Amino acid sequence: MLNNKHLKQWSCIVSERMPNLSIPQAIGLATWSFGMVMTKSSSLTQVSEFIGAVNNEKPNTVRQRLKEWYQEEKAKKGDKRRTLDVSRCFASLLLWVISLLPQNIQQIALAMDATSIGDKFIVLSINILLAGCGIPVAWCIVNATEPGSWKPHWQKLITDLKDTIPPDQKVIVAADRGLYAD
Repeated sequence: MLNNKHLKQWSCIVSERMPNLSIPQAIGLATWSFGMVMTKSSSLTQVSEFIGAVNNEKPNTVRQRLKEWYQEEKAKKGDKRRTLDVSRCFASLLLWVISLLPQNIQQIALAMDATSIGDKFIVLSINILLAGCGIPVAWCIVNATEPGSWKPHWQKLITDLKDTIPPDQKVIVAADRGLYAD
């Protein structure tokens, strides 16, 4: 399935850094991320065509595999298909980003952010701040019109990252002042 040596190498790295993923899940994530970086696009069509070309596969075969990777379990074909619980990846993702930081870093800055996607969704995310950028390491998506508190969502995101940051690191958390509201 992986004929391109660079895609194979990236799949090995993803599998090593995300040990909680099954091999097919790691390959799916590696294929998507490799295709998006190389095409500078998240378009299913562009990524499928690129991966098909570099991996000597038909683009429609790649397209179907990529779609099945992000679809819900009931939409997938095959008995062993399952849904990926992304929250199981948050701690591994944070550890991966921390491993890329310079060794002399004594503190880590995290930002809690709520971003509206029109009037449809709100993305609640925890981001590690580095060189003026926020790298999302944990997130959830809530319906923008859904009444209720964000507090349980924030608590779950924080719990998902609990005990991940090395104890010798000082952690600074920045949050928008509106995030304290019920």
